[in-house]
Amino acid sequence: MEEPVRKLFFFKNYFREFFGELPPKVREKFGYVLHLLEYVERVPEKFLKHIEGSKGLYEIRVEVGSDIYRAFCFFDKGRLVILVNGFQKKSQKTPKNEIELAERLMKEYFDNK
Repeated sequence: MEEPVRKLFFFKNYFREFFGELPPKVREKFGYVLHLLEYVERVPEKFLKHIEGSKGLYEIRVEVGSDIYRAFCFFDKGRLVILVNGFQKKSQKTPKNEIELAERLMKEYFDNK
């Protein structure tokens, strides 16, 4: 069995609630991408991309058919991936309120450490 490269941590219940409401095919794809995050040293940008203008916020990218889903995460001590909120993307641009929520959760996480 491979050793994980990173460890995943779900901060609060935002991601779990989002994940629980997803259709089975989308959940399966998210599972695949989360597995990559845990076990692959260099995750392709197709699945994980830094949010421009943010201080360390990344989006996990999942597409199933024509549906696009995103979840936000950030790193703690390099090897710990903290997952926060997720949403279904309906337009070209990532909604500002989703980024603001992720940034607020990131700040809360580090403030409470």
